[in-house]
Amino acid sequence: MIVVTGATGNIGRPLTRALADAGERVTAVSRRPGPVPDGVRRLTADLAEPATLDGVLTEARALFLLLSGDLHGPGGAPAELVRRAASAGVRRIVLLSTQGVVTRPFGPTRIAMRALEDLVRASVQEWAIVRPGGFASNTLWWAESIRTGRLVAAPFGDVATPVVDPADIAEVAAACLLEDRHLGGAYELTGPEVISPRGQTAALSAALGVPLRFHELTREEAGAAMARSMPEELADDTLDILGAPSAAELRIAPGVREVLGRDPRSFADWAARHVDAFR
Repeated sequence: MIVVTGATGNIGRPLTRALADAGERVTAVSRRPGPVPDGVRRLTADLAEPATLDGVLTEARALFLLLSGDLHGPGGAPAELVRRAASAGVRRIVLLSTQGVVTRPFGPTRIAMRALEDLVRASVQEWAIVRPGGFASNTLWWAESIRTGRLVAAPFGDVATPVVDPADIAEVAAACLLEDRHLGGAYELTGPEVISPRGQTAALSAALGVPLRFHELTREEAGAAMARSMPEELADDTLDILGAPSAAELRIAPGVREVLGRDPRSFADWAARHVDAFR
C-alpha cells in the first residue's frame, strides 16, 4: 500500500488518481475530508500529530510526504513523522521539498527542509526528493477577484519566473513511488518558460475569453494578504523570490524531463485546464 499525505490538494489529487489507476492500493490522508477516486481509502488526520498515522503506516510500503508550511513552525513534528514511518516498516519515502533548499539554502524554512531531506535519506533505504519551484496553481488566489471584478491584484507585475504545473509534480512523484530507477534522486521542477504576473493574467484572459485588469500590489500589501494563509516567514521568503529571483531561480530546471522524458506543461496549458475555477 502507498500512503499519500496532502491527498486532497493540487498535487495529492492527481497523484492519488495516478496511483489508483496504476492498480496500487492507496490511502489518501488529509486534514479535511475530500473526494478520492473509487477504491482509495480515505483517512482524515493531522500530520501535526504523527501518532494519528501509526495504524496506516504499519500497512504501507511507501509514503508520499507533503507538509504544509505550518508544520515547520512551532509545534510541528515532521521529523517524528519520518521516524514513525521508518519504524513502522515503510521502505520508500518520496518527500515534497522545495527548490529553495538549493537556491536559497540559508533561511530558517529551507534549513528545516534540508534537515528533513537528510533525515529521510538516513531513515529509509529507498527515497527520492522532489523540489518544485513556484506553482502555477498559486494563481487560484486570484479566482474570487477574477470572478467578481475581472481583476488580478499581485505584486511585482513584470518580474517573470518559471512556474510548475502541480500535475507535473504529481506525475514525477508517482514515477518515484512506482519505479526503482528514480530512487536516490533529488529533482528540481519548473515549468518550461518564465512568466510574469501580467503574463499569467494575459494567459488567464485568453483562456476565459474575457479581458482582465491587472493591479500591482506593493510588497507590504501582498505580504499582509499572504500572512493570512501562511506563516509570516514563509510569506517573506516567497516575496523575496517573486520580487528578486536569483539566476538559479530563473533557470528552467531539468527534473520533469529527467523523470518523465518530456517537456513540462506550460502555464497556458494549466490555465486552459482550470479555467472553470475562474468563471
